[in-house]
Parts: sequence; C-alpha cells; structure tokens
Amino acid sequence: MKKITSLLVLLLVFSGCGVRQTRNLLTSGEYDAAIKKAVDGLDGNKNTKGKQDYVYLLEEAFAKAKERDLRDIKGWFKDANPQNLEKIYSTYVQLNYRQEQIRPLLPLKLLKEGRDAIFPFDEYSDAIVSSKNALSKYLYDNSKALLANKDKMVIRRAYDDLVYLESINPGFKDVARLTDEAKFKGTDFVNVTAKNETNMVIPVRLQNDLLDISTYGLNDKWTVYHNNNNNKQKGIDYDYGLIVNFREINITPEQVKERQFDKEKQIKDGVKNLLDANNHVVKDSLGHPIKVDNLKTIRISIYEFSQIKSCQIKAKIDYVNLKNNQLIETFPLASEFVFSNKYSTYKGDKRACEENYFSNFDKRPLPFPSNEQMVFDTANDLKAKLKDIIVRNKFRR
Repeated sequence: MKKITSLLVLLLVFSGCGVRQTRNLLTSGEYDAAIKKAVDGLDGNKNTKGKQDYVYLLEEAFAKAKERDLRDIKGWFKDANPQNLEKIYSTYVQLNYRQEQIRPLLPLKLLKEGRDAIFPFDEYSDAIVSSKNALSKYLYDNSKALLANKDKMVIRRAYDDLVYLESINPGFKDVARLTDEAKFKGTDFVNVTAKNETNMVIPVRLQNDLLDISTYGLNDKWTVYHNNNNNKQKGIDYDYGLIVNFREINITPEQVKERQFDKEKQIKDGVKNLLDANNHVVKDSLGHPIKVDNLKTIRISIYEFSQIKSCQIKAKIDYVNLKNNQLIETFPLASEFVFSNKYSTYKGDKRACEENYFSNFDKRPLPFPSNEQMVFDTANDLKAKLKDIIVRNKFRR
C-alpha cells in the first residue's frame, strides 16, 4: 500500500511540474512550445481530472498563437515587401500544423464547466497554396537575377534559395538546372601546381602523388581542387592557385656505424658442497653436506652495426589569388624520413646480455633504399602536413 501511495505522489509531482512548465511557456509567449508540452501531457487518458490544467492551457495557447499569427500575416500583406512572402507561407503552414497536432485529441472536456474546449479550426489549404506559389515565383525570379552577379557569395545565396524552392515546390520550372548553374558559378576552383627550385630532379611519381588532391578528401561544398597533372579542366576559370615550391632536398650518404662492447654475467651452473674457511665440507645437524648454487661467469663480445640514411625535404606553400595574381599567404612545409636498420653479431655466450637484445642477433643487413625511394618515402609525411595546412587555412576566411 505504501508503494502505491508513493507512486501516486510521484505522478502528481511530475504532473505538477509539467503543468508549471507549460504555464511558464504560455506566459512568456512561447505558444507553440506550450502547445507541444500540453499535447504531450494529454497523452493517455486525456479526460481525467488530473489532466484538466493541460486542457485549459492548450485552449488558451492555441487561441493566442492563432491570433498572433493572423495579425502578423495581415501586417506582412499590408507591408507588401516580397521578402515577407516566406514568413507568410511558413506561418500558414504552422497554423495548419498546429491544428493537426490537436485534432486527434478532440473532443477535450472541461469537466467543471460541462463543455468541450474550444478550438476554432480554419481551412488553410488555399492560403498555403497561394502563398507558396507567390513565394516560389519570387524566389525563382530573384535567384535568376542573383545568378547574373559576379560575386560568388551572392550566387551562393541564390543557390540556397533555389534549394529551398525545390524543397517546398519540387519540379518548379527549371529550378534543377538553375541550381546546378548556381553550384558551378558559386564554387571556388583551386589549381594545384608544383615548382622545383632545388638542384635535383624530382621523381614524376612523387609529384603526381603529392598533387593528387583527390586522395586528400579536401573538396567541400564550395571548394574544388584540381591539379595540372591529373584533372585540370578546360573551361574553368580558376579562382586560386596553390603552389608547392620545393626549396631543398637533402639526402645523406649511406652510413654503416659499428661499435663493439663486452658484457658478463654470473649464472647458476648446478650445485656444490658448501666449504668452510679451511676448505672443509660443511654439514647439517644430521651429518649431510650442505649444498649451495654453483655460480660461473659467462662473457660475450657484441659487434653492433647501424645502417642510417636520411632525406629531408623543405618546401613552401603559396596561396595565390589568380584573379589579380596577388600572393595571399605563404606557409613553410618540411619533412624528414630516416632509414635505419640495426643488427648485431657476437662471440661468447649470448646469455650474458639482456634477453630483449636477442632479436638484434636475428637481424641482417638490408639494402639501402635508392635516393628516389627516400624522396618518395619522405613525401608520405609531406602529404599529411600539406593536407593539414589546407584544412586549417581556407582560401576564403
């Protein structure tokens, strides 16, 4: 019985909180939020006494929301500003949606007054269609006018309007074609090139791989990268240039360093009798010889070889405005790759060194990579750094 009573108390508390929140939304003018809260509160047995507060609040919120919206629409029509057309259309849609939220709940009883709650519904379908058509015509005509502008930011506004127009009125005139046109005209096209300012021949494979922007995943909604080697396209008036200037390529000679060192360790080699100072066998109380570990010293001479070859590439990235051939910004770019291999031979007992060193004895000398391969391996890190620069530094800020 106590559990049932406690549950009822909790339900009353939660219900009271919901009613209070709904009332606060209503008094602050957030009518649609209050309507949603009340509709949610009426879920279940809607005509119980405990739900009456929600019914009263819903009736009041609906009346005030409708009165406000119709007053706003009347004012927008008087203003005759075409930019109000979207507000008129969306408000008619909201008026209709609000009714459809409440319609499944009807009738709602007001028990004390012995009547049904009043929700004067209207038919908005004609108003929605006419306002949508007026808005569609305005968006279409205005977008076509914006597309004649050379400012890409203006064209992008036209694109957004056309996408919105397609969403509210699918298939309207040639909106699909105009949308594609706006997408193309509003896009910044970046031409990626490389310059070799070093005294070395840069492998073609390296240049192609480094400039293959398609592998970087950098294209976004309004920026497309092309490079001279693979996908520079005719008929595109490029807006920006990204130039990778190779300044230095330094490759060290192949080196093999050698060092020799010795180690020794005492290990257990069976057991032996314990002797006293006079070299006599020590025995226990039963007369048995006492045994101790027999330790012996083992030694090893290690010959360690280290193969080393390194490559360093230094470059700079230039951002250029191709419309006026002005340098926008320059970023340093550098990367290093080190080839290294360590192996060892030994004389003696290898147990004299640490076990984690044993793997060096299993290794063998490796052929040094060619200079071209070194440069290419260095470029893998260079690509990651180049991508990071592009991601963090957009052409348009």
